[in-house]
This record gives sequence, C-alpha cells and structure tokens, in this order.
Amino acid sequence: MNTQCIMDYLSALSVNNNREWYHANKNDYKTANAEFEGLLQALILEIGTFDSSILHNIPKDFTFKIVRDTRFGHDKSPYFPGFRAHISAKGKLPVPVGYYLMIKPGNQSFLGGGLFADMFKDATRMVRDSIAENGEEWEAVIHEPEFEKYFTVKGTALKNVPAGYEKEHPQAEYLKFKSWYLEYPIKDEELSNAERFIAKAAGMFRIMKPFNDYLNKALADFQMPERK
Repeated sequence: MNTQCIMDYLSALSVNNNREWYHANKNDYKTANAEFEGLLQALILEIGTFDSSILHNIPKDFTFKIVRDTRFGHDKSPYFPGFRAHISAKGKLPVPVGYYLMIKPGNQSFLGGGLFADMFKDATRMVRDSIAENGEEWEAVIHEPEFEKYFTVKGTALKNVPAGYEKEHPQAEYLKFKSWYLEYPIKDEELSNAERFIAKAAGMFRIMKPFNDYLNKALADFQMPERK
C-alpha cells in the first residue's frame, strides 16, 4: 500500500483542480484510487475483528466520487481533492452509521463516526427520542474514560430544546442536536506508514464503536427516503 502515492496525487489535484488536468492525469488517479481501495480493504479486515457487520462489503461499496456537484455550493472547483469512505453494514449510506475516513493533504484528514447527515428528520427524531428515554445509557457511552480521552460529540444544533422534549431534561444540550458525530484529526505524517495508520485507525474505530452502536439501536427502524 503506497500512501505517498495517494497524498502526492491529491496534493497535485488540489493545485490543478480543473477538468483538463484531471483528464490528462487520469492514469495517476486510477493508480492513487487503487491504492486507496487497497488501504480500505486492509482497514475493513481490521475493523472486522470487532465489527463483523461490515465484512460482506468491498471497498467500492464504501467510497465517494471525487467529482463534485457544483450546482449549489460557492466552491465551483470540479473535484474534491480528497478520498473518502463510510464503512458500515450498508456501505456508504449515512444510516446505519459507521466509520468515516477522509484522506486530504494539508493536515485535513480525519477519522469519524456517528450520524453526520442532519437532513433526515426521522433519523434526528429517533436519536432524540432515544437520548430522552435512555439518557443514562447515553451518558455512560460518551463519558467512558477512553472515549472521552479522544472524542467529543459534535453536530449541528438548534439554539433551544425542540418542542416535545423537556427543556430541563438532563441531556437537554444533546436534544438540541440534529446530528451527532465524532472526528479524530490525522496529520499528514501519520499517513506515511500504511500499516501503522491502519492500526491507529482501527484502534480509534474500536473506541467509537459503542457510540455507533447506541445510534444504530436508536435508528433500527429508520428507512431511507426514496429519491423522487
């Protein structure tokens, strides 16, 4: 696994983020992408030692395209200069939640977990209901000492506790959230050795697994909306 090949390609794409350069260097993309998929395959096997639910998938099931949809954002660059994957039982779908990996040069890489998507109202309601009803279990997960050593729960949030929930609830701050996720930053130099990085990533994912398990239990009946 040549992680330097991945970093070199993404760094070059960041500087030359245009269609002409991309198509002229398509073979470099294919090489870097193949290395990324190889890295993912090794990571899948490591994660599988403590979460077998993801083992039936292949790397392509987890990865996102680098071609960007430029219709709605301010950034009109055609490509995302990073490789991303969401490793879960149902591939890259946001639910069930799983283990997120982004490799992006410039010390912008990170490992993640939890529910990043906040556009699914049913998912948000399900997690809020679970926190409201099982607050002690939630607190036990997020205040487990090893978890607290590395992670703080993040997410988009409302200013006030939403209607239908107690304003004075012990977990009121988390009931304001619309998404609940974790991020662990990865420096560029940590990606220089693929084997060490895989061991590090798998270790972090193992620590965040109880957090994912809590959310997935809350989201057990969630149905992805049909695309119109």
